[in-house]
Amino acid sequence: MYYITNYGAKEGKLNTLFIQQAIDTAFESGGGKVIIPHGTYLTGALFLKSNVELHLEIGAALQFSTSQNDYPVVESRWEGVQREVYAPCIYAENQTNIAVTGFGTLDGCGESWWEIFRDDSDILKYPRPRLISFHQCQRVTIKDIRLVDSPSWTVHPLLCENVTIDNVTIKNPANSPNTDGINPESCTNVRISNCHIDVGDDCIAVKAGTEDTPERVSCENITISNCTMVHGHGGVVLGSEMSGDIRNVTITNCIFQDTDRGIRLKSRRGRGGTIEDIRVNNIVMDNVLCPFILNLYYFCGPKGNESYVWDKTPYPLDERTPRFRRIHFANITARNVQASAGFIYGLAEQYVSDITFSSVDISMAKNSRGGVPAMMAGISETKNQGFYIGFSKDLIFDRISIENHIGSAFQLANCNNIQLEKIRSYNSEKNEQLIEEINTILD
Repeated sequence: MYYITNYGAKEGKLNTLFIQQAIDTAFESGGGKVIIPHGTYLTGALFLKSNVELHLEIGAALQFSTSQNDYPVVESRWEGVQREVYAPCIYAENQTNIAVTGFGTLDGCGESWWEIFRDDSDILKYPRPRLISFHQCQRVTIKDIRLVDSPSWTVHPLLCENVTIDNVTIKNPANSPNTDGINPESCTNVRISNCHIDVGDDCIAVKAGTEDTPERVSCENITISNCTMVHGHGGVVLGSEMSGDIRNVTITNCIFQDTDRGIRLKSRRGRGGTIEDIRVNNIVMDNVLCPFILNLYYFCGPKGNESYVWDKTPYPLDERTPRFRRIHFANITARNVQASAGFIYGLAEQYVSDITFSSVDISMAKNSRGGVPAMMAGISETKNQGFYIGFSKDLIFDRISIENHIGSAFQLANCNNIQLEKIRSYNSEKNEQLIEEINTILD
């Protein structure tokens, strides 16, 4: 064991060199556990090495500097694009068998970074640090730790293999910009379990690079289980950076409370890639805008306002065409839904396909505040809308209950082979039809 206090670390001063010396010594000795004892220790960016576990004892905290000078510039991805960025607070590249553990706290001191980003982002020479990011690492463990006030994304494994994130608590203010909770990107074999995530952006977002990422690497074999998500823009989100493909994802036994959206898949023309073989089971949601979103006209990000993105006429299929298929939802309860029971919208030339909903119980809010269910051109604010489905085929809805919706339970536009079985519709208006075929194209 390597106690940082034996290398000169003390409370009340900047300890970057002392903590890094303890990590380097452990690495050079073949590995070991670097101990952060009880107390609060100020530091800049730290670089973890192979076979080293950074362990925070109960009552220990690493408080990260707010000075840009304390974060060396590294080559990594920022929102799916390879570029120079400030080093994450805890960073590793091309390392094996590394861990961050313990019942202490990593405090990103993000407020000053958020203020600069909001008020004068030109002061930032490079994108803000992430709290923990590992790049091209293998056998990664993050366990039991408490993570607060990240400058941007909180946990970001990138191009990693065999990642375990267990019993982690993440707390960033609901209004903090881009403070996603856990974002595995182009990773293989990731296990996220028993976490509590309360953040200002997506709670968990699975990603695989954009069309501007030179090397397309999939994100696959991802399990998310036994987690609680609060206040994020989405509970679990896939995309919109998914150019390298996202596949083989299971999401089970989770609770979403006050997230804007529940399960959200998003992409757009230009990205390319496929999201496929996704299983979502045993989920409870409360007070979300929309529990299910599959949107292939997502307009955020560079080039998102070009006509190529929003045009509802068919384009030729090519490597720029994204696709969603083989996605299955089962045993889900959503209460106090504000805007829409679900929003599913494929491309005019590439329909969303092979989607199933089984044993899903949705109850719309009685005093809905309303909202926009998905981010795409042509959508207006809705309240208590049922499922809106466009450019979709081969969908099955089995044992679905929708309560307090206004208008029809299902609005279908340009759809093929939509099967409804054992549907219970409790409409707030009398004599409304269950299914409404509409010709409206969202412009």
